[in-house]
Amino acid sequence: MREASFVKQNKEKWIGFENALDNNVKINPDDLASYYIQLTNDLSYAQTYYPGSKTLLYLNSLASQAHQKIYITKKESKNKIISFWRDEFPLFFYQYHKTLLYTFLIFMAAVTIGAVSTLNDDSFIRLILGDAYVNMTLENIENGEPMAVYKSGSSIGTFLGITINNIRVAIMAFACGAIFSVGTIYVLFSNGIMLGAFITFFYNQGILEKTSTVWLHGTIEISVIVIAGCAGLVMGNSFLFPKTYSRRVAFMKGAKDGLKIVVSTIPLFIVAGFIEGFITRYGEQIHWTLAYSIILLSLFIIVYYYIIYPIKLNKASKSQAVSLPTESPKSLLT
Repeated sequence: MREASFVKQNKEKWIGFENALDNNVKINPDDLASYYIQLTNDLSYAQTYYPGSKTLLYLNSLASQAHQKIYITKKESKNKIISFWRDEFPLFFYQYHKTLLYTFLIFMAAVTIGAVSTLNDDSFIRLILGDAYVNMTLENIENGEPMAVYKSGSSIGTFLGITINNIRVAIMAFACGAIFSVGTIYVLFSNGIMLGAFITFFYNQGILEKTSTVWLHGTIEISVIVIAGCAGLVMGNSFLFPKTYSRRVAFMKGAKDGLKIVVSTIPLFIVAGFIEGFITRYGEQIHWTLAYSIILLSLFIIVYYYIIYPIKLNKASKSQAVSLPTESPKSLLT
């Protein structure tokens, strides 16, 4: 690209950023980071193709100014962990709501496939869950304890084992996103098909209502697998669709954002493991009102924290933060 075309294409963006920095305009931290990354990308491009040019000198000066604003005036919160969960993460996650929707639709498509396949083929459930599990469950049903599998082992052992396994599945759903998002889609599909087949298996046995015991912990467990899948798609899609970034920079940003999403799920997996280890084993003895209260509360927490609360914070943030101006003040660029 000729230097004149490069300047014409990006001039308005640079001038807007320069004006915001010169006038100490308040910028949303995520937006500031995004503008800074774009600026450093442009600087790297200019260093490669226009060495010694006026454009390179201008971008180098602007990048230095932006660096000082980001790192010199940065104030660390005394309650960083609290502010992360309360403000930083929900506001950050808002931008990925559309990705979360796509992830949910992929997962539900897999659940539907698993359910329909099990309804129309009795052997499908054995293919998905294995003969050993199906035979054990059928035996438990005959003994009048279809959920006996959740009563085995100690409470603490179950809690630790399930929590570790759930975190492993979440990390796998995220890490597989590196394979151009295909790996994450595979993990979502495999788990979705298993869930659909499992529920339909109990429906075929005429004891669908017994699955409420599973949903005591499964509501959080399944929801967070979808969220971890969202993290994997964020990373994979960043490479496939880099937008204005180079693929390397876009992938690094996507990986960082995806990891942040995965980290947010760890406390929820711990809660799900605790419920499965200490409450699910008594699911058939718990009154249905308490059981459904736990299920609905779990669902509300997930929906509120990952969907409703980020929307509320985003609206509040927009009312406080000032957008970058689009006017073109006097600049070094002519």
